[in-house]
Order: sequence, then C-alpha cells, then structure tokens
Amino acid sequence: MYESQIQRWSEIPIVSALSMQVLEVQQGVAEILVPRPKEMDGVFECFHGGLLMTVADTLACLAIMSHTGPDQKMTTTDMNIRFLAPCYSSVKAVAKVIKRGKTLCPVQVDLYDEVSKHVAIAQINYMLL
Repeated sequence: MYESQIQRWSEIPIVSALSMQVLEVQQGVAEILVPRPKEMDGVFECFHGGLLMTVADTLACLAIMSHTGPDQKMTTTDMNIRFLAPCYSSVKAVAKVIKRGKTLCPVQVDLYDEVSKHVAIAQINYMLL
C-alpha cells in the first residue's frame, strides 16, 4: 500500500549509506532497522549520537510521506533528541506523526537497541513546502 513512499524514501542517499531497512509503514507510522556502523562509532564505542539523530530525522520523513504521498516536498525545520542510554547494537526506530498540519508536521521518534532498551527519543518538525 505504501510502496511508492518506500521507493521514494529508499532513493535518499543516506538511507543506503546507513543500510536502513524498512520494517513497517502504516498511515502516520514508520519503523526501520539500522545496523550499527562500527567504523563510525562515537567516543565510547557505541552508535554515534549524530547518526542516531540522522536516523530519526530520515525516518520522520517516511512517516510523513505515509500521509502526504511520495511527491510532497518538505524540509526539516527543527529537531531535538534526548539520549537515554548508549546503543551498542543495531537500532530500531519507530516514528509517529504527532499532527499533520497544513504546513507543519511534528513527529516523535523512539529508538531502541537490539534488546528493546529505549536508547533515545527525538522530536522532529517538518515543513510541507
């Protein structure tokens, strides 16, 4: 049902660079799995926090596309992340659109390690152009 959105999202260069794999897409919700690129670890040999934010930002786009379709132009306006624990494994990320407004779409993204430990929570705002 969301094949065109998944196809468009998979064409984003960072998606293939980080080997992001779609697990599920429903209206307003998207879930992915991302392996930990150990060659890009942070200071303490865990998933780099900047990459976790990149994962959250990129996934938020797919969750919004499930509402708008694959051709809607959009851009990130702001984002924040709260790190709850280090992530020593692959990360599963789940994005949920909080509200689809006429121009702004805030999205919550929860990130979990391979044993389902909550490692971060992010909020990303996108502007529909």
